[in-house]
Amino acid sequence: MLRRVTWATAAVALGAGLLAVPGVLPPGPVLGGPEPVPTPSPVVAPAAPERVLAVTAPVDPLLTTADRAAGVRGSTVPPVGTGETVVVPGSVPAPGSGPDRTVRVEVEGGLPVDPVAVANFVLGTLNHPRSWGADGPAFARTDGPADVVVVLASPRTSAELCRPLDTGGTLSCSVGDRAIITHHRWVLAHPDYGDDRTGYRHYVVNHEVGHVLGYGHVPCPGPGALAPVMMQQTLGLLGCAPNPWPNP
Repeated sequence: MLRRVTWATAAVALGAGLLAVPGVLPPGPVLGGPEPVPTPSPVVAPAAPERVLAVTAPVDPLLTTADRAAGVRGSTVPPVGTGETVVVPGSVPAPGSGPDRTVRVEVEGGLPVDPVAVANFVLGTLNHPRSWGADGPAFARTDGPADVVVVLASPRTSAELCRPLDTGGTLSCSVGDRAIITHHRWVLAHPDYGDDRTGYRHYVVNHEVGHVLGYGHVPCPGPGALAPVMMQQTLGLLGCAPNPWPNP
């Protein structure tokens, strides 16, 4: 069974070391014969200041600034992470003063992503002027009970969460109040979107959350038309142009 846990941070400190070096005292005056030479006393050097080891992930040269803004930290897709979904902590109020819907973001542990950046991208997508918030309540992020739960999971874990649907780990889905996005598409997007991986990420968030909000699939209206966001664009555009927004 999948468990949700809370993220925590850790710092690794390196203690300061002491360095001992020998020293020699000056000889005293001679009174009627040689005076015994005193035993040298060790001189202790000042302790070096404590250093904190900063642990940072290596920069993947294949990632763009836009990829990193979406929380992607690696261009490869592991088949599975820890198998546990992790609630991204914190809350962000909805824009404006009207009623809102709440969204909670969960990320499977062990994936090369920045969970906070993922959560910010999801919330920014849903509150975009062309997204669902344009014609309904805006979205507020929470780490507690929520109207919508967006889950980013590995291919294997997302396939398990989507059952009985057969996604093969390469398709996303919605189940009840959960919009489950496969890490495979979050990183690689879809060829029909070309180099616009950000556009595809907007699409997959809007499409799966659209199901949670009660919207079903719709077909391509005709060659050259913008694909509706609730069209299954991942299965092919069928002559339509890619479009990630409910209100383009």
